[in-house]
Amino acid sequence: MEKVVKSEEEWKAQLSPLAFKVTRKHGTERAFTHDDFPKTPGQYFCVCCGAELFDQADKFDSGTGWPSFTQPSSGAQVGESSDNSWFMRRTEVHCDACDAHLGHVFPDGPNPTGLRYCINGVALDFEPKDK
Repeated sequence: MEKVVKSEEEWKAQLSPLAFKVTRKHGTERAFTHDDFPKTPGQYFCVCCGAELFDQADKFDSGTGWPSFTQPSSGAQVGESSDNSWFMRRTEVHCDACDAHLGHVFPDGPNPTGLRYCINGVALDFEPKDK
């Protein structure tokens, strides 16, 4: 895997202001503010670098207001790190290819993994499978 490295100005030029705040500054979009993604088969990619992250087949409605997945897609470049901000202990999820902040993973998801990858919609690009 080759690391994608850009300056802050390059990221700002490429991304919307909200996508920059979320992915590069570890922000969070407000719940229920991102348009829902299609329910057709497809893949989700990092909005910053295009790395494959999640499969539509693993998406579920968690009721939280953010896209939720049970697991990254096979071979996805999704990494985890400790996040102790806001007086909480959470597990941050990021793109291993470009270090974009994606969201957090929690141990309260459905089968088969029991995990809920709670991802900011603005950090994702969707491509239908038949494209």
